[in-house]
Amino acid sequence: MRQELHSLHVSTRGKGLVPIDRPIMNWVAQSGIETGLLTLWCPHTSASLTVQENADPTVRADIERYFETLVPEQPGRYIHEDEGPDDMPAHLRTMLTNTQLSIPVADGRPVLGMWQGLYLFEHRARPHRREIVLHLIGT
Repeated sequence: MRQELHSLHVSTRGKGLVPIDRPIMNWVAQSGIETGLLTLWCPHTSASLTVQENADPTVRADIERYFETLVPEQPGRYIHEDEGPDDMPAHLRTMLTNTQLSIPVADGRPVLGMWQGLYLFEHRARPHRREIVLHLIGT
């Protein structure tokens, strides 16, 4: 049994879903681990991780619009507005999604469905540099 640990840094342009599967797939392949479990961890309170359709970009647009409706940015709506009107909504959106994903690895690749992709979901309006910690254990 072996373990590998890696930090991936992702630059965002502000709110939205950022594809991250390519660098993750490359890192898993370079690890030499054929069978195991990949854990992704996003150590942020205003960004999250998700597995979602990767074929039709309108799916991402609909998801982003849905979250704008579900957790709106309205000045005065939230008590916590220290970092601007998008701050508390970003925390709520993170709480409603995932900061960790666990994905099986088989034949040296994360096991994803045909139309599944891995995404960092940025919930803040301005660009950020986000970290994703990758932990792979297996043989």
